[in-house]
Amino acid sequence: AGLVLYMVGSILCAVAPTAELLIAARGVQAFGAAAGIVIARATVRDLYSGTAMTKFFSLLMLVNGLAPILAPIIGGQILNWTSWRGVFVCLTVFGAILLAVVFFLLPEPLPEERRTPARFGSVLRKYASLLRDRGFLGYALASGLMFGSLFAYISGSSFALQGVYGLSPQAYSLVFGLNGIGIVAVGQLNGRIVGRFPERTLLTVGLVIAAVAGFGVLAAAVLDLGLIGLLIPLFILVSSIGMVAPNASSLALAEQARSAGSASALLGVLQFVVGGLATPLVGLGGAGTAVPMGIVMAAFGVLALLAFGTMTRPATATAPEALALSQA
Repeated sequence: AGLVLYMVGSILCAVAPTAELLIAARGVQAFGAAAGIVIARATVRDLYSGTAMTKFFSLLMLVNGLAPILAPIIGGQILNWTSWRGVFVCLTVFGAILLAVVFFLLPEPLPEERRTPARFGSVLRKYASLLRDRGFLGYALASGLMFGSLFAYISGSSFALQGVYGLSPQAYSLVFGLNGIGIVAVGQLNGRIVGRFPERTLLTVGLVIAAVAGFGVLAAAVLDLGLIGLLIPLFILVSSIGMVAPNASSLALAEQARSAGSASALLGVLQFVVGGLATPLVGLGGAGTAVPMGIVMAAFGVLALLAFGTMTRPATATAPEALALSQA
């Protein structure tokens, strides 16, 4: 249903006669696309648990990291032989391919005996319960605030790196791509070592690195340490998303087997709401300085670490688990 709605929105975008109708059609497209974001995480929770779930979330970071690298390149090539309307035609075709893959190749991951009726009242009660779950909120906020830092980078880096430091569009694309590769590389590293180290430990390391790197970005902007002085902490901060996101998602969904869809949806809402709040903050200082971007990235990195440290607590092992660990 989400993919069908996405395709309808893409078609409406392609034929929109005015900017206002284009914006409305993009809203329809976004509603459909949201289903993929939510259901992908919920499906992982239905199929996996524990370390296996974290490893698969790390694999998803491969897609999340490559998408911002490949999308502008593919979009630019499409515009060589068609107009912006043709881009939405291509997105419609892409949606149709995804729909066929889901319909023919993706089996339903949730057994019928584990399903619950989708009544509006019960859905609201699930959301209310999740909002009262301090542990879930701690992991969700840590992830969401880190996404806020990432959105600050996405919205502010083009102005800072090109307008302040004089990078050409080609050089900026290279920097953007390298940072995306950093997310992918760290995400895959996380998937390899998560069995050796607990998810909570890896999440702590990722958040600390992100907070320190955020202050590095701010210091580089305030003290005018030059382009290299900014790019190094920027790369470290953006790459840390590859460690924070899969572990935070896994820990947030670990205890939500009966409400994986609602938990996944709320996790995504918090990420995009915080990201939406972070984006305009970057522009408050104007286009001639990188300081606002540094302030937002550093502040959201620290807030993510605080949310994790104050709202979550390590899981306690049961007696059999403790015995098994001591024997191991």
